[in-house]
Amino acid sequence: MFVVVALGAALVVVPSAGAAGWAPTASLTTARYLHTATLLSDGTGRVLAAGGSSGFTFLASAELYDPATNSWSAAGSLTAARYSHTATLLANGKVLVAGGAGSSGYLASAELYDPATNTWSAAGSLTTARYFHTETLLANGKVLVAGGVGSSGYLASAELYDPATNSWSAAGSLTAARYLHTATRLSDGKVLVAGGYNGGVLASAELYDPATNTWSPA
Repeated sequence: MFVVVALGAALVVVPSAGAAGWAPTASLTTARYLHTATLLSDGTGRVLAAGGSSGFTFLASAELYDPATNSWSAAGSLTAARYSHTATLLANGKVLVAGGAGSSGYLASAELYDPATNTWSAAGSLTTARYFHTETLLANGKVLVAGGVGSSGYLASAELYDPATNSWSAAGSLTAARYLHTATRLSDGKVLVAGGYNGGVLASAELYDPATNTWSPA
């Protein structure tokens, strides 16, 4: 059993069954940071690395790591180069990439990667362009995007992506605008958002309830 960790232009494989040490793997075809890495659910153990930045170049490229061959292969190109975006594995096996920033500024666009066809397609647009936000898969299959930074500054807004309709809708507002926070789905289906930054480091936390589409302090 191994854990795959993305570090710069390469991955390292960490033995997780009590063995110590790190082992190098093949390098990404493109050096990148502020990208995403998503484990696919097709049973292959492959990992999708998408977007990011390479120096002053924003990336639309994506690639797949295959642990069976210890190699990388092209995974098509996103419709928009982006970094500091989010990526979530959906129940249908596709990967939702949303928001981020690029050469045109903050992005509202979202897109889907289909491992079956190795292609990308549009996934509607967020109601608010944002980056440094969070993206959380809910128990009902929808995806919650919360907070971040946009053209108006720090964001308290949140929204939901529905794979069934390929559309976005409002999901109330956090009690405090924040970015670089964390978001975790709890066993009861609620989402815990904690910490982050908003002109200062935040200690506050809050809960999103999908049943009522509302936020409350935690």
